[in-house]
Parts: sequence; C-alpha cells; structure tokens
Amino acid sequence: MEQSPTTLNDARSGNPGSEVPMADFNVAVIESDPALRSQLIADLGERVRAAAFPTIESLEERLEDGTPVVALLGPSCAGPAGLVAVERLTRSRPEVGAVLMVEALSTDVLQRALRAGVKDVLAAPVEASELALAVERVGGTLAPAAAPTAGGGGVETSAPSGYGRLITVFSTKGGAGKSVIAVNLAVTLARRSDRPVVLVDADLQFGDVAVMLKLAPQHTIVDAVNAIDKLDGPLLQSLLARHDPSGLLVMPAPLEPAFADQIGSSQMLRIIELLRQTSAFVVVDAPAYFNDVVLGLIEASDDVLLVAGMDIPNIKNVKIGLQTLRLLNIPLSKLKLILNRANSKVKLDVGEVERTLGIKADSLVPSDVVVPQSVNRGTPVVLDAPKSGVAKSLEQLADLFLTADAKRRR
Repeated sequence: MEQSPTTLNDARSGNPGSEVPMADFNVAVIESDPALRSQLIADLGERVRAAAFPTIESLEERLEDGTPVVALLGPSCAGPAGLVAVERLTRSRPEVGAVLMVEALSTDVLQRALRAGVKDVLAAPVEASELALAVERVGGTLAPAAAPTAGGGGVETSAPSGYGRLITVFSTKGGAGKSVIAVNLAVTLARRSDRPVVLVDADLQFGDVAVMLKLAPQHTIVDAVNAIDKLDGPLLQSLLARHDPSGLLVMPAPLEPAFADQIGSSQMLRIIELLRQTSAFVVVDAPAYFNDVVLGLIEASDDVLLVAGMDIPNIKNVKIGLQTLRLLNIPLSKLKLILNRANSKVKLDVGEVERTLGIKADSLVPSDVVVPQSVNRGTPVVLDAPKSGVAKSLEQLADLFLTADAKRRR
C-alpha cells in the first residue's frame, strides 16, 4: 500500500511498522502516476521506507526540519516545468538530493537535468538494485541543512578533512597530452602525500594509464562494476593495481573497448565515492569527449583540469568545451586550464590563447623530448627526468592541490 506523504519522517524515526532505512536520510518518491509511484517504492526494497508525493510542490510543503532527503523523481518530473520545480527545490534546499528517472536518456536531457541540480539520471526501466544503489549513493553525499551563524557568514561547503579530493583531467581533443598530465600529477601527489592516492582510468575504450606506468593489472574497473552490488572499501582496494616506484594505486580501464558499455555513470560515481573515503586524492583520466560518465565525473569533481595543446584545432575544441561547461552551470572556480607544450614555436603565444578562451592558464607545461621518451619507457617523466622543465611544472601543479588539502585538513 502506498505510503502517505505525512509519514516522510516516519521512514527513519523508528515508528512501529517502519523499515530500517539504508542510511540517515529520508526518501521521497515524486511521480504523478500512482501505479508507477507505488512500483518505485516497491523497487526500493525493504531497506528503506519511502514517502510518496504526486508533485514536487507537495513534497516542499512537508520539508520542515532540514533532514537530508533523497527525492526520487519519476518520468513525470522530466519535462521543462518539472525541471524548473526541481531547480527551485535543489537551490533552496541544499539538504535535498535528486535522482531523476527518464523514459529515454539523451545528452540534452542529461544536460538539462544537471543544470537543474539533479545528482543522478537513470533511464527507465531500471533494475531495483541499481535504483536502490543510486538512492543510497546520493543520500551518502547529503548533510543536514546548516543553521545560520550569528555573524551571517557563509557556510563551509567543502568535503570533510578525511574525504579525498576528486581531480578530473579532461580535454576536448585527443593528443593534447591529457593522460601524461594525469599520470604524472597522480604520481607526484602519491609520492608527497601521507595518505593513499588513486588514479582512475576512465577512458573506458582506449585507456593507456596501465601501459604508461608499465603495469600488468590483474583486475580492471570491469571487475568493480561486476561486483557493484556488494562493493565496499576493502573489496575495491583489492582490485587496485600498485605502482611500486611511487606507491600510486591504479584502477585500470577495461582491456577491450567492448567492455565500456557495461559501465554507466552511477556505477562510476559509486566507485569514485568509495575511493574518496580512504584516499587523499582521486585523480581521474577522462576521455576526450562528453558522455554521461564524463558529465557525472565533472559535476562531482572538486577540480577539473582542462588540458589544451598549442594548436588552432585544440584551442577551438577547448573553447567549445568551456561553453558547454558554462551551459551546465559548472562553476568556473573548479576549472583549471593547463596549456601543454606551451613553449612550442607554433606562432601562438600564451596570452593570445588566454584571450581567445577567456580564462587564465593555471599551469604551463613546456614541450620536451623527455616526455615521449618517458612514455615509451613506461616511467613517468617526474621520475624519469625529475630535473626537466616538464617535471618541475608538474610538481608546481601538484603543489596547488597539496597546499589546498593541507589548509582544508587544518
């Protein structure tokens, strides 16, 4: 029998007859179709007792005490009017996290949902286990609404001091040197951090991280996805490869491109969230194109390193990528522009590139023959040629994150 809206808080209060929730948050199912609403509640299973609402407005009327709430939005909320209401809800109620189900998932739908503040988008039909996992993952990111301070100052929204910083290295064009930056940054962080650092190869079709580190991994991210229903910290740690010279832990990409289709955005983010619980930094080498996995990673990241090469096609694609990120309401504060081969004599100077892109470069990585040499040897350039200009620029890039992490932990 469908639960009354009045029992939203009963889902976690221990009232007689209520089920034990999956975590310390409420769950609200919003869908105008009563039959589908009841089905979604049933699919969530016995671990959580969800309240049901026909509209977002009816949920808003019941939100009172600032308790974290996961709003599971049915397909009736996916239209323009529904997403406007979702955006209003997520902006005014930071303790609410939204999971949206849609009849057909497309890039356009995903972009509009992310702009509205939705944390995860699932294409119907959804298996019950995947639905419950998405709700639990989003619920784990929520915190009770903070009471205003006496001085009216802003609320600290950064991750807890023990929670790893997520850095996604991204480019809008292949060949920009994205993987070289990701690998060397991760190795540098691992050598200088007192807690584990993990590098995730999210280029699911043609990832090169294992080759660039001369690793022969026994497991890949496919194994983590296959065990997603029982995945926890210790199991995930057992699937990571170790780069002994630096101590870096690596989650390699699938061995064959065909396996990429098995890995969705919610699964990738579940893996990332588990890694962040035990790591100082999680560095992600993302593919050079937008898809739902990449968009999910960018939204969840603390920092996005946008790597650009010094040629016109590269700069053109980066400019388009920046426009896309702005449309998605990705804060510019989390973007860092990395100009690779910045000293190349190609009749483009750094100032011209910065003016074209409308953003200042945070790091200039020079061109040097030691880079391809180190790649061919399977040894990161920061280890292979530590006195080179390339290695020094990457050390300086790592300093940005190490300094920020030290301040956050203090």
